[in-house]
Amino acid sequence: MSIRALLLSTALAAFAVPGMSVAAQENQPGDDEIIVITTERRGTLLEETPAAISTFNDIDRIDADHPSEILARVPGVMIDRNSGQESLTAIRSPVLTGGAGAGSFLYLENGVPIYAPGFANVNGLFQTNTMLADRIEVIRGPSGAFYGANAIHGVINVLSPHPSANGQFAEVSLSEYHRKGETGVSRMTRGKGFFIGLAVHDDFGYRTDSGVDQQELVLRQVDETGPWRRDTILTVNNLNQETAGYIEGEDIYKDREAARINPNPEAFRDVKSIRLQSTFERDTDDGMVSITPYARWSDMDFKQHFLPSQSLEENSHWSLGAQSAFYANPGERFTLTWGLDAEYTEGWLTEVQEAPDIFSYRQGVHYDYDVTAVSLSPFAQAETALTERLSLIAAARADWTRYAYTNNTEDGLFGRNLRPADRTDEFLTVSPKFTLQRRGDDNLLWASYSRGARPPQTSDLYRLQSNETVGLAKEETIDSIEAGWRGQLGERISATAIAFWMDKDNYYFRDADGFNVADGKTRHVGIEAEVTARLSETLSLSANGTIAEHTYRFDRPVTSQVSEAISKGDEVDTAPGTIGGARLSWQPDILSGVSSELEWVHVGEYYLDAANTTKYEGHDIFHLRAQKQFGFFTLRGTVRNILDEEYATRADYAFGNYRYFPDEGRTLTIALRLEN
Repeated sequence: MSIRALLLSTALAAFAVPGMSVAAQENQPGDDEIIVITTERRGTLLEETPAAISTFNDIDRIDADHPSEILARVPGVMIDRNSGQESLTAIRSPVLTGGAGAGSFLYLENGVPIYAPGFANVNGLFQTNTMLADRIEVIRGPSGAFYGANAIHGVINVLSPHPSANGQFAEVSLSEYHRKGETGVSRMTRGKGFFIGLAVHDDFGYRTDSGVDQQELVLRQVDETGPWRRDTILTVNNLNQETAGYIEGEDIYKDREAARINPNPEAFRDVKSIRLQSTFERDTDDGMVSITPYARWSDMDFKQHFLPSQSLEENSHWSLGAQSAFYANPGERFTLTWGLDAEYTEGWLTEVQEAPDIFSYRQGVHYDYDVTAVSLSPFAQAETALTERLSLIAAARADWTRYAYTNNTEDGLFGRNLRPADRTDEFLTVSPKFTLQRRGDDNLLWASYSRGARPPQTSDLYRLQSNETVGLAKEETIDSIEAGWRGQLGERISATAIAFWMDKDNYYFRDADGFNVADGKTRHVGIEAEVTARLSETLSLSANGTIAEHTYRFDRPVTSQVSEAISKGDEVDTAPGTIGGARLSWQPDILSGVSSELEWVHVGEYYLDAANTTKYEGHDIFHLRAQKQFGFFTLRGTVRNILDEEYATRADYAFGNYRYFPDEGRTLTIALRLEN
């Protein structure tokens, strides 16, 4: 069966199944209340949630060309855009790459992980359907009992529209480099409804040979009429990208002509994914039960243009799994939640070099292996009221993971590459969390300790190099202490302030020699804040900011580049000390239907190498957005980088070279949206 036929048949089959709405999305908060679902997989009020969580649903107005534009509004979060729709994430961390970048952040869509544990992708956001998203929620730091493996530094949950918003919409947007279109329809009648959404993105490419075509499909059906509420969601994502590599030379990103050059015109990335889930919920005498079976499939081919071998990697995995949660209120001052998550995954990977031998990279098959994975994760959380305002929350999660690896080529060394013999690996991690919270009349104060843990990525275990030892990768852990306050400062200001301290062990990364380190240690300390202020009836201000320090806590000499030896206390590279931004919004009374926003995005300076000898100076960028509503349609304009600042969306230093991904410069986007 062709991929096109498979997608179509799966879509039609899923749409024929009755659906449900997750309880969180059924709740209708008051004008000043915000509902979040990521912390407990059900609706809770943000003002009553003792966690570092941010949520926003103004996605249409932002009209983002890349998810990094949306997530720049979250304290503690920075997304390096790289090329096309690629992304590297930082959440209370440096920008992480390789297995660490893939495994340290949990990417969810409607509460279900995008990837199986151990099979994640470092570009975790490019398979999320953000163009059609209703809202996005972000948890910073270890997430507690409800999400385990990969939720080391944080969780990003992309939520699809609910059919309760009866109507239809269509939108097109045009800029010098991008064309986008999306359309959708939703209907809800007598407790039953559906949503259908389709989005396309055609990126011509600011740099030569760097175009992107991406398509998103979301089908959702709900049925709330029976004792079991049902919610079925199918999402499909296809990405075809011509990838641009780094440009090299100190501060070369400031040269607009050089910034347009792509030194790797042969590079590409093709990614396809299908995800199907159906949540069943039912109220009980003292609470609720929720069960979500799901299936996923992901496939990717890409040219490893960043390696001398220029090898072709192909990988794929499919999974069947289920999430369950039981919510009970056995006493007036006591609540209890428990559940079990289970998953079965089959995946494979090949890496083949067609070019002749170069250095230690040999022509031929570098890797060809299969991995079968099973994971079981029981969890529980209890909350008890100590006084009328003071309560204690205790939670824990255990993640058991088993990998069965089969090598389909010769065992042992093949040039630089080490291919382990067939083996089985098991990992067991425990993630506790304890939170003491105090509720005031208009504020919440909390302190918590939590541990995040994850098994190694399969690529860290079975895609080894000549200087490594089979079975060396260990479970990565992070211990976190957090103190936070969320509340009102008078009638016009709402704010959140959080301080955090985190220590990470068994950090797995690649050093300056290009070899993997299995036992790194880092520390992450900082303060985050976000604030929203109503300055007048027509003017409002929102801002987010983080001051943090990310340091190595171990020594690591290197052999080929002494200048990049790691010393305890050095700052981790690609870890700005300050990140943040602010938005000034204006809705004038004299211009009906008009609104505008001036946005400032700040990235502070950061080191480019582990030895702290080279730096990127950081940047401050301004964007301007304005829109006018005419009845059932809205005209929107966006000027990105209005000062035409020359900056790098990612800066790096490796093998004696400064390397950058340059920005697009000042661009104008015009969008028209029809909606009723």
